[in-house]
Amino acid sequence: MGTGNELVDVLVVGGGAAGLGAALTLARARRSVVVVDAGQPRNAPAEGVHGLLGLEGTNPLELLARGRDEVRGYGGTILEGEVVRADTDPLGFMVELADGRQLRARQLLVATGLSDQLPDLPGVRERWGHDVLHCPYCHGWEVRDRRIGVIATGPMSVHQTLLFRQWSDNLRLFSRGVEISDEDRNRFRARGVEVVEGEVEGLEVAEDSLQAVRMADGRRFEVDAAVVASRMVANLGPFAALGLKTVEHAMGSFIEADELGCTSVAGVWVAGNATDLSAQVGAAAAQGTRVAAQINFHLVNEETELAVAAL
Repeated sequence: MGTGNELVDVLVVGGGAAGLGAALTLARARRSVVVVDAGQPRNAPAEGVHGLLGLEGTNPLELLARGRDEVRGYGGTILEGEVVRADTDPLGFMVELADGRQLRARQLLVATGLSDQLPDLPGVRERWGHDVLHCPYCHGWEVRDRRIGVIATGPMSVHQTLLFRQWSDNLRLFSRGVEISDEDRNRFRARGVEVVEGEVEGLEVAEDSLQAVRMADGRRFEVDAAVVASRMVANLGPFAALGLKTVEHAMGSFIEADELGCTSVAGVWVAGNATDLSAQVGAAAAQGTRVAAQINFHLVNEETELAVAAL
């Protein structure tokens, strides 16, 4: 398949689990499909993907490499590049890449994932995905029975604290001024979770590992892992001209779509974290596969109607 100005059936923007899962299904359905990927997967800092049946612990970059090879094996095309603009086209959609290339497709699948907005504290961004964590189902086993500090960023931090208590009884919540109800404080007392009041100054890191949470008043609490609830925001910049609807949520913002991945813009579909903020790799890949089947079904109906009209 070429990558010039010819029209392809489906253009997938984003080569993570959702995008590659969709592309694999579409390629196997004998669709011409191109995946454009900027090469910046959200889970790149992690050592392994967890909770993925049959592939538990696989390095995330290795998993994506396998996926790209599988898509190519069925005739799909993988392009490295950054999409900077997407718009409608007389025959469907056009996207422009940062290097000036333009691609056209009948259908467009947005699988660009999300960005994590983290608190501006020294050490948090640097250790993100290593020993600064967010998801107990992704990382809880790896820090079981260790010293864990939850750094509050908002109401979701209470939820995080109660979840991570499942993996360790050595747990502190650093409130950072976030309001905690009396009911939640009672829950924490019942579960042996200490609430530390006051402002967090930053994280102490030595020899490539987290050592402690440092308070603005000089107190220091040794921890082996820190937990932070990021604000998760769907990566929508290049798609502004399409007018996609978004939904604001306590956890962040995402693209509005129905259960089949169909957005408010005809011909534009979405899968993965761009529409489901909590989807892990397995769920994102499965969602990409499901949405791809709907895209193919839509194209089959379109082609059938044209064939009938030509009789």
